[in-house]
Amino acid sequence: TMTMLAYKLLRQRKDGTLGPLFINASQRVPVGEWLEAEDHPTRGFAQRMGWHCTLTPNAPHLKLNPKGSKRVWALVDVENFEEYNRPESQGGTWVLAQRMKVIETIGA
Repeated sequence: TMTMLAYKLLRQRKDGTLGPLFINASQRVPVGEWLEAEDHPTRGFAQRMGWHCTLTPNAPHLKLNPKGSKRVWALVDVENFEEYNRPESQGGTWVLAQRMKVIETIGA
Protein backbone atom coordinates (compact mmCIF):
# COMPACT_ATOMS: atom_id res chain seq x y z
CA THR A 1 0.00 0.00 0.00
CA MET A 2 1.31 3.41 -0.93
CA THR A 3 2.00 5.88 1.87
CA MET A 4 2.79 9.58 1.74
CA LEU A 5 4.06 12.18 4.19
CA ALA A 6 1.61 14.94 5.07
CA TYR A 7 0.89 17.37 7.91
CA LYS A 8 -1.89 17.43 10.50
CA LEU A 9 -2.76 20.23 12.91
CA LEU A 10 -3.54 18.72 16.32
CA ARG A 11 -4.51 20.03 19.74
CA GLN A 12 -1.84 19.57 22.38
CA ARG A 13 -3.35 19.15 25.83
CA LYS A 14 -1.77 20.37 29.06
CA ASP A 15 -0.63 16.78 29.80
CA GLY A 16 1.18 16.68 26.45
CA THR A 17 -1.22 14.29 24.72
CA LEU A 18 -2.43 15.07 21.22
CA GLY A 19 -5.99 15.12 19.93
CA PRO A 20 -8.15 16.24 17.00
CA LEU A 21 -9.19 19.91 16.82
CA PHE A 22 -12.94 19.52 16.29
CA ILE A 23 -14.30 16.08 15.36
CA ASN A 24 -14.15 13.43 18.13
CA ALA A 25 -12.05 15.92 20.13
CA SER A 26 -11.69 13.67 23.18
CA GLN A 27 -9.74 11.07 21.17
CA ARG A 28 -6.07 10.58 22.05
CA VAL A 29 -3.76 10.54 19.02
CA PRO A 30 -0.59 8.64 19.95
CA VAL A 31 2.78 9.12 18.23
CA GLY A 32 4.05 6.15 16.22
CA GLU A 33 0.80 4.17 15.97
CA TRP A 34 -1.36 3.63 12.89
CA LEU A 35 -4.91 4.87 13.45
CA GLU A 36 -7.94 4.03 11.33
CA ALA A 37 -10.27 6.87 10.36
CA GLU A 38 -13.68 6.79 12.02
CA ASP A 39 -16.89 8.45 10.93
CA HIS A 40 -18.22 10.96 13.48
CA PRO A 41 -20.94 13.13 11.91
CA THR A 42 -20.72 16.50 13.67
CA ARG A 43 -23.23 19.32 13.43
CA GLY A 44 -21.85 22.32 11.57
CA PHE A 45 -19.15 20.34 9.74
CA ALA A 46 -19.23 18.74 6.30
CA GLN A 47 -19.13 14.96 6.56
CA ARG A 48 -15.83 13.93 4.97
CA MET A 49 -14.66 10.57 6.32
CA GLY A 50 -10.92 10.43 6.93
CA TRP A 51 -8.06 12.11 8.73
CA HIS A 52 -7.83 15.64 7.32
CA CYS A 53 -4.22 16.50 6.52
CA THR A 54 -2.40 19.00 4.31
CA LEU A 55 0.57 18.81 1.94
CA THR A 56 2.37 21.61 3.82
CA PRO A 57 2.04 22.80 7.44
CA ASN A 58 -0.30 25.59 6.38
CA ALA A 59 -3.96 26.20 7.28
CA PRO A 60 -4.59 29.96 7.18
CA HIS A 61 -8.25 29.49 8.21
CA LEU A 62 -7.24 27.94 11.57
CA LYS A 63 -5.61 29.80 14.47
CA LEU A 64 -2.57 28.18 16.04
CA ASN A 65 -3.45 28.97 19.65
CA PRO A 66 -7.08 30.07 20.06
CA LYS A 67 -8.41 30.96 23.53
CA GLY A 68 -5.53 29.52 25.53
CA SER A 69 -5.45 26.15 23.82
CA LYS A 70 -2.31 24.98 22.05
CA ARG A 71 -2.16 23.51 18.57
CA VAL A 72 0.87 21.87 16.98
CA TRP A 73 1.68 20.64 13.49
CA ALA A 74 2.57 16.98 13.21
CA LEU A 75 4.42 15.24 10.41
CA VAL A 76 2.27 12.22 9.58
CA ASP A 77 2.44 9.17 7.37
CA VAL A 78 -0.86 8.55 5.57
CA GLU A 79 -2.21 5.51 3.77
CA ASN A 80 -5.31 4.88 1.63
CA PHE A 81 -5.86 8.57 0.93
CA GLU A 82 -7.42 10.88 -1.62
CA GLU A 83 -6.59 14.48 -2.38
CA TYR A 84 -9.35 17.04 -2.01
CA ASN A 85 -9.00 20.48 -3.59
CA ARG A 86 -9.71 23.38 -1.23
CA PRO A 87 -9.12 27.14 -1.57
CA GLU A 88 -5.64 28.47 -0.70
CA SER A 89 -7.31 30.28 2.22
CA GLN A 90 -7.95 26.80 3.67
CA GLY A 91 -4.43 25.53 2.99
CA GLY A 92 -4.95 24.39 -0.60
CA THR A 93 -5.05 20.64 -1.24
CA TRP A 94 -6.28 18.54 1.66
CA VAL A 95 -5.41 14.88 2.04
CA LEU A 96 -8.23 12.70 3.39
CA ALA A 97 -6.58 9.55 4.73
CA GLN A 98 -8.21 6.36 5.97
CA ARG A 99 -5.07 5.51 7.98
CA MET A 100 -2.64 7.90 9.66
CA LYS A 101 0.43 7.63 11.88
CA VAL A 102 1.96 10.63 13.66
CA ILE A 103 5.73 10.58 13.17
CA GLU A 104 6.57 13.67 15.22
CA THR A 105 5.36 17.12 16.14
CA ILE A 106 7.23 19.96 14.48
CA GLY A 107 8.08 23.41 15.73
CA ALA A 108 6.71 22.60 19.19
